[in-house]
Amino acid sequence: MDHGVIQMSHHTIDAIDVHFTYPDGTVGLAGVSFHIGHGESVALVGANGAGKSTLLMHLNGCLTSTSGELRIGGFPVNDRNLKVIRRTVGMVFQDPDDQLFMPTVFDDVAFGPVNLGLPMEEVERKVMHALETVGIPHLAKKPPYRLSGGEKRAASLATVLSMSPDILVMDEPSSSLDPAARRRLIELLKTFHHTKIIATHDLDLALDLCRRTLVLHKGKILADGPTADIFMNDALLAESCLEKPLGMQGCPRCGGRTEAE
Repeated sequence: MDHGVIQMSHHTIDAIDVHFTYPDGTVGLAGVSFHIGHGESVALVGANGAGKSTLLMHLNGCLTSTSGELRIGGFPVNDRNLKVIRRTVGMVFQDPDDQLFMPTVFDDVAFGPVNLGLPMEEVERKVMHALETVGIPHLAKKPPYRLSGGEKRAASLATVLSMSPDILVMDEPSSSLDPAARRRLIELLKTFHHTKIIATHDLDLALDLCRRTLVLHKGKILADGPTADIFMNDALLAESCLEKPLGMQGCPRCGGRTEAE
């Protein structure tokens, strides 16, 4: 048996009393605990500074907890397991420019598979499949700096999909997208049936994609439950500095319930 190789049989995420403090003393996480099961789609919501991005950066080892433990597929996120965890967890950053740094879109999407040492034929197959999945195969030879915001978002997602991750982690995926691009993204993410965790201010997107929501507030989990129930709790939303999704507010012009009623 090769003890240097681990195999994850379940695409689960476990946080066990995770604390994180930045070097300047700022508390990012203050005792976060949760379990995300195989195949779940979970939204992570909260006001700016609540700790959402900090938590996501722990999921593939970009940040290491000050105390507590984070497990992916039952294995601790540590230096020993980092390589396989980063293959398992596909991280789509908030700013696509953080993910796109090669001369062409094709090169960016190929970067991961090439670094795995895959044969070039397989690399090309994975790249084109990823680009087709996000609807931009025609942009393969285009420089990333010449892409629109929506195209950059699609390309950054393709860089992750080319690695065939079992867990998809996204930080503000609908940020800067126009309505048509946002709808395409939602429909695309509905086809990804593995485990997903999506940090977002777009509560309507969360309502569309995630049955479960975690509310993060000042580095702690303030609530964890069915998305619709969370978003109907006016007191909880107010405490978390969040507003009810537009899709749940009703239409004042046609007699629907509004926040003012």
